[in-house]
Amino acid sequence: MIDTPYGKISTTNFQRAQKIKLFVCDVDGVFSDGRIYMGNDGEELKAFHTKDGFGLKAIMQQGIDVAIITGRESNIVKNRMTALGIKHIFQGKDDKLTVYQSLLKQLQLTPEQTAYIGDDVVDLPVMVLSGLGVAVNDAHPLVIQQADLVTTTKGGFGAVREICDLFLQCHGQLSMTQGKSE
Repeated sequence: MIDTPYGKISTTNFQRAQKIKLFVCDVDGVFSDGRIYMGNDGEELKAFHTKDGFGLKAIMQQGIDVAIITGRESNIVKNRMTALGIKHIFQGKDDKLTVYQSLLKQLQLTPEQTAYIGDDVVDLPVMVLSGLGVAVNDAHPLVIQQADLVTTTKGGFGAVREICDLFLQCHGQLSMTQGKSE
């Protein structure tokens, strides 16, 4: 077992995390708490946690690429992820596996070099194929059962940051991540 700031993880999962070159994320229920606020005029609002943004920027500085694959389409997501510097943003994709496989081919990566974080059954095909399949703490029970690792933090409350910190720890960079929140 390896100590992390969030608790202990298995040596196997730590070794898997050391190989990651691409972190693939779902959005609703992972970056957000899964709730969507709708205004009377159809305006949609979501909340994103600044801790997650800081974590993503830190791992990208260490050479880990980030991709977003989500079933919904939203300008909010596009704007937030673009502001963070994420180049691989795929929205309105119900078939996440096809997008994932295409991205692996484009980036010349193997599934073992990827981690995927999700919260619902639509995430399972990619999650179980990736080198490190992660479920947020409040994910659907079937997702939690299939995950290699379950965050201690709920989706929308820093779960993405928790995994980013693991990647940084694997490369001896966790204590060097100083700066402002994103």
